[in-house]
Amino acid sequence: MSNEKYTVGVDFGTLSGRALVVRVSDGHELASAEHVYEHGVITDALPGSPVRLPAQWALQVPADYIEVLRTAVPQAVADAGIDPSDVIGIGTDFTACTMVPVRSDGTPLCELDGFGDRPHAYVKLWRHHSPQLQADRINAVAAQRNEFWLPRYGGLISSEWEFAKALEIFDEDPQVYQAMDHFVEAADWIVWQLSGTYVRNACTAGYKGIRQDDRYPSPEFLAEVRPGFADFVAEKLDHRIGRLGERAGTLTPQAAQWTGLPEGIPVAVGNVDAHVTVAAADAMEPGHLVAIMGTSTCHVMNSDVLREVPGMCGVVRGGICEGSWGYEAGQSGVGDIFGWFVDNCVPESYQIEARRRGLSLHEHLTELAGRQRVGEHGLVALDWHSGNRSVLVDHELSGVMIGQTLATTCVDMYRALLEATAFGTRMIVETFSDSGVPVTELVVAGGLLKNHLLMQIYADAVGLPLSVVPSAQAPALGSAIHAAAAAGAFTDVRAAAAQMGTRTRNAYTPIPDNVAAYDRLYREYVAAYEWFGRGNQMMRRLRRVGARETVGATS
Repeated sequence: MSNEKYTVGVDFGTLSGRALVVRVSDGHELASAEHVYEHGVITDALPGSPVRLPAQWALQVPADYIEVLRTAVPQAVADAGIDPSDVIGIGTDFTACTMVPVRSDGTPLCELDGFGDRPHAYVKLWRHHSPQLQADRINAVAAQRNEFWLPRYGGLISSEWEFAKALEIFDEDPQVYQAMDHFVEAADWIVWQLSGTYVRNACTAGYKGIRQDDRYPSPEFLAEVRPGFADFVAEKLDHRIGRLGERAGTLTPQAAQWTGLPEGIPVAVGNVDAHVTVAAADAMEPGHLVAIMGTSTCHVMNSDVLREVPGMCGVVRGGICEGSWGYEAGQSGVGDIFGWFVDNCVPESYQIEARRRGLSLHEHLTELAGRQRVGEHGLVALDWHSGNRSVLVDHELSGVMIGQTLATTCVDMYRALLEATAFGTRMIVETFSDSGVPVTELVVAGGLLKNHLLMQIYADAVGLPLSVVPSAQAPALGSAIHAAAAAGAFTDVRAAAAQMGTRTRNAYTPIPDNVAAYDRLYREYVAAYEWFGRGNQMMRRLRRVGARETVGATS
C-alpha cells in the first residue's frame, strides 16, 4: 500500500479555474482539470437584466467560482487515479485585485433579492478599470499629505485596487455600500467558502489593500479623500491577516461534498496567481525575478532589503513569503500585443503560406523573424499598446514603432514588438538594480515559454541568464506547495518549494554578440521611452482627439 500523499492546488484565472493534483514527496503533477466560467467576464450587461454597463467595467458572478470546486477538483482527482483520502490539503490562488461585496456570512450581495440588477453588487474583476477618478483622488490626497506608504507603490495607487473600487461604490451606489458588511478579495472569499473562516491573506492586503507596517491608511486620510469614507477600513475591510503558507481553516462538510476531498483537511491561506508562482519555480531567494508571461507580464521577486523603487506596483513585507520583502512590477501588454499584430497587421500572403505549412501565424512569423540578425530591421518599438504599468504607471500611453520604410515587412515589425517587450522588462530590471535591489536571474513562467525565439531575445536584450518553469500550471502548482506547508508536510513554504518546485536553470544564456547589438538598440528604446513617456503629452492629446471624434460620430 502506497504511503504517498497529495495536495490540490486550484488556480482561479480570468476566464476559468484549474485544479491540479500534486505529489507531496517530489512535486510531480498527476492530473489537472479546467472549468470555464459560465458567465465569463461581464462587460456589456448584467446576466438576465437589461442593465447596461459603462466603459471600463469588468464584473463576474461568484457562483462561477464555486462551480470550479464542484467540477474541476473532483475531475482532477479522478483523472489522477488516487484515493481522495490521501489528499492532505488544498490551496488556492486568484487574480487580483478582484473584489466581492458580501454580507457578514459571506453571501455575495448580487445573490440577494433586490440586488441582482445593481452592477456594484457583483464581483469587480481585476481588470475593472472604471474607478480611475477615485484612484486619482486617492493619489492626490496621499501626495499632498506625504503619506509614508505612497512611495512603496511607486508613487501611485491603481484604479484596480481595493480602495479605488470601494470608493466607486461609495460614490455611485450608497445603498450597496451600506449593505455590504465586508469588501473581500476573491482570493479570501474562496478560502472562506472552503473553510468557513474569513482570513485576509498578507499578499493582497499588502499589494492591493495598502497595508504597510501592520496598518492601513488612516481614518483621517480617508475622510479627506471623501467625507463619510473615514470608517471604510474599520467597517468594511479590516480583518485577521493570515501569513502565506499558514492554515486558514479546515475543509467544511459542504466543501468536502463539493470537491470530493476529505472533510477536515487543511485549507491554505489565499494567494495571488503571480506571487504563488515563485514557490512553483523554487525561486525564493533574493535576486530571482520571476516573470509570469502571458497576455501581460507580472514580475515578482523577494529581497532582504526595503527600497523605494520608482514605478513599482508595490513592496510588501511577507508579500511573497514570510521573512522577506516582496516586490511586484509589471507590463500591461505582452502577448496581447503580439495577438493584436497578428489579427490586424499581417498580409494575406503570409496567412496563406502559414496554412500551407500547417503553422499558426505566430509560429510562421517567429520562424521568419528568427532568421534575422539583431537590428537588421532598423526598427525600435514601444510596448505600450495597453499603457505602461512599470515604471511610468500611465494607462494613457500607447504603442509606437519608429524606423519604418517602404521596405519594412510584417516580419520586421513582429520581431521589433518581441524586442520591445524584452526592453520593457530590461527597464524594470535596471530600475530595480538602480534602486538597490539587484536582479541576478530572470525566471520565466507562463504560456509564452513555448516561443524559443522570444526567450532568447529576452536573455540577450536583458543580458541575464534566463531560467524557465516547466510546469504548464505553475500557479496551481504553487498553490499546491502552499497547501503542503499548511498541512505540516514541511516546516514552511521555502522548504516545500525546495522539494516540490522546480525551474530549468540557464535554459537560455545571453549570446555576447547579440547582447552588444541589443545594447545599441536599447539606447534608442530608452530615448523613445523618455520622449514619449515623460517628455510630452502627445499620446494623451491623441486619445482625447480620438474620444471626441468617436463621440461626434455617434451623436
